[in-house]
Amino acid sequence: MASWNSIPLEITYEVLGWTAFLSWSISFYPQVILNFHRKSVVGLNFDFVLLNLTKHSSYLIYNTCLYFSSAIQKQYYEEYGYGQMIPVAANDVAFSIHAVLLTAITLFQIVIYDRGSQKVSKIAIAIVSVVWLFAAVCFFISLPTHSWLWLITIFNSIQVFMTVIKYIPQAFMNFARKSTDGFSIGNILLDFFGGVTNYAQMAVQSIDQGSWVNFYGNIGKTLLSLVSIFFDIIFMCQHYVLYPEKKAQVSPKLIEENREPLVKSSDDQPQSENV
Repeated sequence: MASWNSIPLEITYEVLGWTAFLSWSISFYPQVILNFHRKSVVGLNFDFVLLNLTKHSSYLIYNTCLYFSSAIQKQYYEEYGYGQMIPVAANDVAFSIHAVLLTAITLFQIVIYDRGSQKVSKIAIAIVSVVWLFAAVCFFISLPTHSWLWLITIFNSIQVFMTVIKYIPQAFMNFARKSTDGFSIGNILLDFFGGVTNYAQMAVQSIDQGSWVNFYGNIGKTLLSLVSIFFDIIFMCQHYVLYPEKKAQVSPKLIEENREPLVKSSDDQPQSENV
């Protein structure tokens, strides 16, 4: 089992890891708070939330199993070498638990708050159903040989797949509406910062160990950061460049005009003079 070669790098690793945890964890709250204040979830794509719950649940399974299970850790060392470090840190486990909880709360808000005409698409439901059915099949395949590392790697691959596709419905919805109203940009800014610090944490470990195994040994964590950063940049461009808030606002004059009836009643007509 490998150990740290540099105490300053180990401290930096921990600081970056918990900074990523705080940033990613806090990133869930702006959307939850926005939904609460508006008592509405209009503008938040429901497919994004449902896919996100599956993604974080898969990532939670991977992180907790690799971090706590000595049997799976042994299989990891046999696969990548006993000189390597386990690529899952305590902050990864803490983040996954928190992410599943907050995403579930957001999904509950979708149930109780005003949804307008929005609903979860059949495509999203089908994707989630197929993913969990596939995971169940893989579980029964791994039972006879106790291939637990292979199994949690499947869950890690699932979270990568869900990370890639989960942002697409929200990005397309913003494009179709030409607005980001109802979708919290605070969530995106914090998610972006979390992705950068998470990637930096992995780089620090690689520099200390003189090996880049942790990047492909935990490809899910690597792609999680890169894909999140990519889509966060898209959302920031949509919010600040393509569809800034002022363009989504309707002028008071137009609102007043829309309130006027198309046909005025007889009471509104001026009284004619008696002849």
